[in-house]
Amino acid sequence: MTRTRRMHHLIAELSRTHKRLIMVLADLVALPLALWSAYALRLADWWPERYLEIAWWLFFLVPVVGVYIFARLGLYRAVVRFMGPQAMWAVIKGILMLSVMMWAAAFVTRLEPFPRSVPINFALVSLVYVGGTRLLVRSYYYWLIKHYSHKEPVAIYGAGSAGAQLALALAGGRDFYVAAFLDDDPSLWNSTIKGVKVYDPADFSSVAEEQGIKRVLLAMPAATKAQRKQALDRLAGLPLHVQTVPSMPEIVAGAASVDQLREVELEDLLGRDPVPPRHELIDTSIRDRVVMVTGAGGSIGSEMCRQAMRGGPRALILFEASEFGLYAIEQALERMRFEMGEAFPIVALLGNVCDRNRVEAVIRHYGVQTLYHAAAYKHVPIVENNVLEGVRNNVHGTRVVAESAASLGVERCVLISTDKAVRPTNVMGATKRMAELVLQDLATRYAAKEGHRTVFSMVRFGNVLGSSGSVVPLFRRQIEQGGPITVTHHEITRFFMTISEAALLVIQAGSMAEGGDVFVLDMGDSVRIVELARRMIQLTGLEVKDDDNPDGDIEIVYTGLRPGEKLYEELLIGDNVVGTQHPKILRAQEEILPNQQLASLLDELQHAERTLDSQLACATLKRGVRGFVHSVEMCDLLPGSHHRQAPASVEPSGAQD
Repeated sequence: MTRTRRMHHLIAELSRTHKRLIMVLADLVALPLALWSAYALRLADWWPERYLEIAWWLFFLVPVVGVYIFARLGLYRAVVRFMGPQAMWAVIKGILMLSVMMWAAAFVTRLEPFPRSVPINFALVSLVYVGGTRLLVRSYYYWLIKHYSHKEPVAIYGAGSAGAQLALALAGGRDFYVAAFLDDDPSLWNSTIKGVKVYDPADFSSVAEEQGIKRVLLAMPAATKAQRKQALDRLAGLPLHVQTVPSMPEIVAGAASVDQLREVELEDLLGRDPVPPRHELIDTSIRDRVVMVTGAGGSIGSEMCRQAMRGGPRALILFEASEFGLYAIEQALERMRFEMGEAFPIVALLGNVCDRNRVEAVIRHYGVQTLYHAAAYKHVPIVENNVLEGVRNNVHGTRVVAESAASLGVERCVLISTDKAVRPTNVMGATKRMAELVLQDLATRYAAKEGHRTVFSMVRFGNVLGSSGSVVPLFRRQIEQGGPITVTHHEITRFFMTISEAALLVIQAGSMAEGGDVFVLDMGDSVRIVELARRMIQLTGLEVKDDDNPDGDIEIVYTGLRPGEKLYEELLIGDNVVGTQHPKILRAQEEILPNQQLASLLDELQHAERTLDSQLACATLKRGVRGFVHSVEMCDLLPGSHHRQAPASVEPSGAQD
């Protein structure tokens, strides 16, 4: 170990008491030295013997009184490496007080000769000796950390107050030290914050290589998603692990501190800023109403429950087939209700949407007014291998819920659909389109009935981030395991939206419904999945391993499209779409099936269920769903069939779930 490294360890191991004692001793030396310097400067003599012999007692009085004043001002409680304006003000006030007291002591004791400029010179020199030495020690401390400690050098993107607070918080830890600031504001470039230089992000590549920076922390808690995406784009292609600090509302609410680092969320990569919700639309469906959510334990269903909670319902009914899922969401909502200080009941009920008696009993007993039907099987490969269960749950279950809502006078019934219902290439998408047709038919049949008030609608959207079937958590797990990342096809694209934004838009869309409406959410631009995988690898500070970079860290492997999977997803069957009063919600004008034709198809699907005939189920779906492209032989999966299909991959598909 070098002498400098030993010095660093010695300083680091000193206790606070010992460090304060060193500062006191340093001031006991600095103050008489400053007084001598004041005389020497005034008289242009490095040793003005005549004057020093007369004022010798000041050289003992000044340091003692000075240390006492500094102690009373709290200067010795300040940590030198964190010393800021407050500590410097203590130094200035202490020195001014000491200079005035020196002049007063000389006046009272009639000290002659005593040049009147000595207290002024003393004050100026003391600022350098007392304040300057502390700044010098702080600089030396950071120099030791930079060159001889085991702390990792990091850069902070954002030279505002959050960045300064983060730098201060990291300085007190043992893991990181701030080697550079980055900011988009040109006026801040080449300035320093806490002694650290601010750089132009465009020049950061050379700075990172020179200083060995492998991690960048985004300190932009008040920035919009678009601004955060711009920052991430500027760092694209660099082997940097990018992390973020919590948002400003979380920091202000005390839910998180500025130094709690997090991985970059995919919504930051999308740069999509959600439109603020229209509370009058939320109130229409939620405020003081009995709200029921089927599939309440699923990804979408649970978020629908959370958003409904914030809308102030009279009661919230959770309907779920999974006992564990129901327990988990009930506990989460109970904690949320306690934090909100609300008292409305949360009722957790087990039940299957295909059980008409159970569904009707729940709606009737609790007087449900708004119903969100989120219960469905949505994983494409799994439904592909379980055709009849998909038909039973997605088609028959929707029919039971919708007819029960209509017969019992539910005010609004909203089906949560999927973009895979548009020209589907898989059974899941076809069953969801059949579910849409069921609601459209009910809306048409009951529209002319006098006194009927149930307003049916369906909301169609694509993949949501953070759902159980999303590719994002899958990619994260694969990166943590060292790869490879599995992508089905190099050209595959998907739409993405945050789960909270999707749930809020569903509620608002349902409030705008007039009957039989098909709403489509504006999902923004589609994302190439392989580019998403590359960005996620790069943001963890790793490199993609491919032919151009055989020494990279994580390889991307193409596994091929799975049964029923499409390269591109669509949200509209036709081109007939109109806007609504909400900029992110569109209303699609799409064809419906005649009532008798739909009833015949539903009867055939039920017959297929009873006879365990998956081929008949697929053939019926093909006749009822426009654009359904699917091989009937693919449905030949059940025991007793003439041909058995090899099991397909059940890897999460990124479907809306």
